Amino acid sequence: MKDLFVIFGALLAVIALLASIAIWSRRRTPVRTLAVVLTALFVPIGYLGITELLSQPKPMKHEWFKRHVDEATLLGVSLSEGQAIYLWLRLDDSLEPRYYVLPWQQQLAEKLQNIIDEAIRDGASVTISNPFSRKSFDDLGSMNVQIVRPPQPPMKPPSPLPQIFNPRERST
Repeated sequence: MKDLFVIFGALLAVIALLASIAIWSRRRTPVRTLAVVLTALFVPIGYLGITELLSQPKPMKHEWFKRHVDEATLLGVSLSEGQAIYLWLRLDDSLEPRYYVLPWQQQLAEKLQNIIDEAIRDGASVTISNPFSRKSFDDLGSMNVQIVRPPQPPMKPPSPLPQIFNPRERST
C-alpha cells in the first residue's frame, strides 16, 4: 500500500511540472487555462485509476518490484477454464497476499489442481520456487511447484527404566 502513495506522489510531481510549463509558456491565455484545467482533471482520474487497479489481479510477467523473490507460498487458486489461472501468493513470508493472473494452460492447471489436492489431503502447504522467472513464463507447465509438509512432531522420549532398590548395593 505504501508503494501506492509513492507512485501517486510521482504522478502528482509530473502533473505539477506539466502545469507549471503550461502556465509559463508563451501561449494565449485560453490555451494555458485549458492546459491547467486538463492537468487538474488528471489528478482525480489518475487516483481513481490507481485505486481501481488495486482489486484487479496483476499479470505475473508484469511483476517488477518483487521479481527477486525466490519462493512464494500458494494460498489459493481459482481456475477459469480456457481463460485464466488466478493465484493468491504470499511472497517471502510477508503477511500480505498478492493476487496474480496467468494465461490459461491446461498442463499447469492440472498440475496445480493435483498438487493442491495432495497438499490438502496431507495437511501441507504448496510453494512455488522462482515464481517470476522468465523461464516460468516461457514454459508455464514446468513451473516449479512443490509440497512442503509440516515437520514431524518429535518422538516421545523413552520412559526411564524403573529404579528398584537393591539392599545389597552400597550407596556412596
